[in-house]
Amino acid sequence: MNKFNFLFIFIFILFLLNTCAKPPEIQPSNGLPQEQVDALLKEVLAFPNQTQFSIGVVKNGVVSFVGLKNENGQAIEVENHNKTFEIGSITKVFTSTLLAQLVLEDKLQLEDEINAYTTIPLQGDSKISFVELANHTSGLPRLPSNIRTGRAADNPYKHYGKDQLRNYLTKELATDLGPNGIYLYSNLGAGLLGYLISEIENQPYESLLQTEIFSSYKMMNSTTDRTKIEPSLIKGLDEAGNEVPNWDLSVLVGAGGILSSTEDLAKFALAHFEAADSTLALTRKSTHTVDHISDVGLGWEIIKRRSGAIWYKHNGRTGGYTSAMILDVEKENGLIILSNVSAYSNQSPLIDDWAFDLMKQIETQK
Repeated sequence: MNKFNFLFIFIFILFLLNTCAKPPEIQPSNGLPQEQVDALLKEVLAFPNQTQFSIGVVKNGVVSFVGLKNENGQAIEVENHNKTFEIGSITKVFTSTLLAQLVLEDKLQLEDEINAYTTIPLQGDSKISFVELANHTSGLPRLPSNIRTGRAADNPYKHYGKDQLRNYLTKELATDLGPNGIYLYSNLGAGLLGYLISEIENQPYESLLQTEIFSSYKMMNSTTDRTKIEPSLIKGLDEAGNEVPNWDLSVLVGAGGILSSTEDLAKFALAHFEAADSTLALTRKSTHTVDHISDVGLGWEIIKRRSGAIWYKHNGRTGGYTSAMILDVEKENGLIILSNVSAYSNQSPLIDDWAFDLMKQIETQK
């Protein structure tokens, strides 16, 4: 083999490796069926002025986007798939993705007790494993007892830092800890998981997200640092339509501190359809059975449909935003909704209803 042929083959192999390493690109279709858009537009007028919805639909691996807005009493279509919203508790899926990577790198095991990975002594020598934090079976309450998150607080987590978390774990945890193995949704548990991962890796949570997840899947508008995406940020609203401050989750950022766009989350959805992505596959593996129709993976709720389909779901709610995400990996279908509808609004649960209804339509469409 001469030098030219060898060089050609070497360059070709590098090209193949580089191509395989790239996440799937989004090539949006022409959008949702117009009758579907028209039906959604009618619903938009029930929400306050300046309410926006950014919707991403994935059908057979093809992405469509539609943006809706109430503009002074008129329901209009807008282009907002690259605008950023707080995604709230969908963040937990990303925290669990970081955990899955640590497991696959043999830095820890899911069943390992966190006690061996932190210098914080848990009150009463309580034992909690990493998997219990990720699937909400640790017995930890929804929030620590030494945080004040009343509805009137504009930014309720901002001043809850490492000292407050340490104080809770060392002095108050035993009075709150419930029975391990029982599903009890816990923002505290997910926030603690993000904190521990950051400590183990000796890197800020934001840096880990950027280097380990966002850069890998080309999620360029995703972050926990608002200053990076300020120009594209859609302002959060309260139930009356007034702008509200964004939330800073401080030490509990792993429970709900990410801002993202439907475009970025669609890239994340498509990555889940790649069989070779062992990290994402691990997050979807069932780790606990809640009841006859739902399990929990690492972060994901796993819904067993009557049709036989398996949906992976998470939603999110903060003071100015409500979100939902559902995936059907086998059929390469998905649904993402981001909005600036307040978690405190009576209309917030409608976002989950939309998500389920749209996902059912995706499932039945030819």
